[in-house]
Amino acid sequence: MSSSANERAGGQPVDDLPAVAPQLRALRRRAGLTLEAAARDAGLSPAHLSRLETGHRQPSLPMLLALARIYGTTVSDLLGETVADRDAIVRAVDMDPTRAGGWTYWQTGAPGRGMQALRVHVPHGSQGDIVRVHPGEEWLYVLRGRLRLRLGDTTHVLAAGDSAHFDSLTPHRLAAQDEDGVELLFVHTLLQSPTAALCLGPIIGELP
Repeated sequence: MSSSANERAGGQPVDDLPAVAPQLRALRRRAGLTLEAAARDAGLSPAHLSRLETGHRQPSLPMLLALARIYGTTVSDLLGETVADRDAIVRAVDMDPTRAGGWTYWQTGAPGRGMQALRVHVPHGSQGDIVRVHPGEEWLYVLRGRLRLRLGDTTHVLAAGDSAHFDSLTPHRLAAQDEDGVELLFVHTLLQSPTAALCLGPIIGELP
C-alpha cells in the first residue's frame, strides 16, 4: 500500500486528543530511529511524520497505535499521560465480575495500561449478530468450550487451546458455538487513554 493510501486509510485526525508533538520526536529518538526509518515502518511519508512531530498535523488513532508499536511504548506514553504507580499482580479475589449484554467479564490485568486483559464468559445465543469494527488489536485464547469467530467474510470455530490474533479494524464477531457457552482470555489495545471503556460489550455505555 502506498504511503498516501495508508494515510487516507488511517482515519481522520482526532481533534480532542492532547498535542503529541513533544513526545513523538523524543520517543523516536529514544528508539534510535531516523525520521525516514520510522515513517517507513509506520507506512507514512517522512514529510507526514515530520508534520506530526512539529504539531502541524494531529495523528489518527490507528497512526498512534502504529507509532507506539514501532517505538516500543504505549499510546498513553505518546499522549504524555501519566498514571500512578500500579501493582503488577492482580489477585483472583479482586477480579469482580462485570456483566453486559449477557457476557461476563473479569479484569485480569492492572488498570491504566496500554492493553486490557480480561477473562470473558460468552453464553450461547448472546450478541452473536453484533459486528465490531474499531481501531486496535485483539488476542484471544479459548479456555473452555468452542468459539465461533467471524473475521471479515470467514468464520472459524476455535476449540479449547486455540487462539486468534487480529487487527480490530477487520469486521469481527464472537459467539459461543455450544449450549454451554465459551470462556476466553482476551487482550486488546486501548487507544485513547488508560480509562477507555471496554470494546467488547454491545453498548459501551452499559459498562461501569
